[in-house]
Amino acid sequence: MIRSFFDQLGREIEFNFPPKRIVSLVPSQTELLADLGLEQELCGITKFCVHPEHIYRSKTRVGGTKTIDFERITQLTPDLIIANKEENQQEQIEQLMKQYPVWISDISDFEQALQMIKLIGEITDRTVEASTLLQDIHLEWKKVEERKQETVLYLIWQNPIMAAGQSTFINAILKRASFLNLLPKGSRYPELTMQEIVSLQPDRLLLSSEPYPFAQKHLDVYQRQLPHSKVQLVDGELFSWYGSRLKCVPSYINTL
Repeated sequence: MIRSFFDQLGREIEFNFPPKRIVSLVPSQTELLADLGLEQELCGITKFCVHPEHIYRSKTRVGGTKTIDFERITQLTPDLIIANKEENQQEQIEQLMKQYPVWISDISDFEQALQMIKLIGEITDRTVEASTLLQDIHLEWKKVEERKQETVLYLIWQNPIMAAGQSTFINAILKRASFLNLLPKGSRYPELTMQEIVSLQPDRLLLSSEPYPFAQKHLDVYQRQLPHSKVQLVDGELFSWYGSRLKCVPSYINTL
């Protein structure tokens, strides 16, 4: 049965419902599809879709999030492709649109992440499972401990130094965890110098595990430059993955 749905860009797409062959081009949404019980329908993933591990090892990989292997996708004959505005390349997605229905998420805040879960539940015939997951997420976030607001910089890259700005999903998680991002509104991932970081004197400097794998050696350098700040290595997936992993974030935040 052909049905039409709107994605988070407001685009209307049509496909055979429910979809039986789904390609996911976004790691966090791949994990979500698996958690919604769509392992059999999920036929293609990216090389960065590492969770859950058995999906990563058993499904066809169609390149990276920004380096799509079109030939492999053609071989998979998907009836639905799920992508993301930021994580995928516009030109590559537009090419896929010429042959397949492509549903695109667009997420920069917490509410959009929850909406994405609801909408993916609808387009995959998993509304009950999505509703249950959303209830679990809401319950877990009620457990976030009240804490004094602290200023923060969240670094995602080293050379050049780059940080998460205010118009990012990472910032939405920081805000819910009572952190105040010191970066002004504007650029999503601005470049910073060490001198600029030192001048801002954040209460906390968080070094993400992805996309750049910050390690103890980096922490030591920043800590020497910021003796009055708390410098920490943090799990980047828990700050940037906007699918079912949201259920795991509150307990992690309580440990920081």
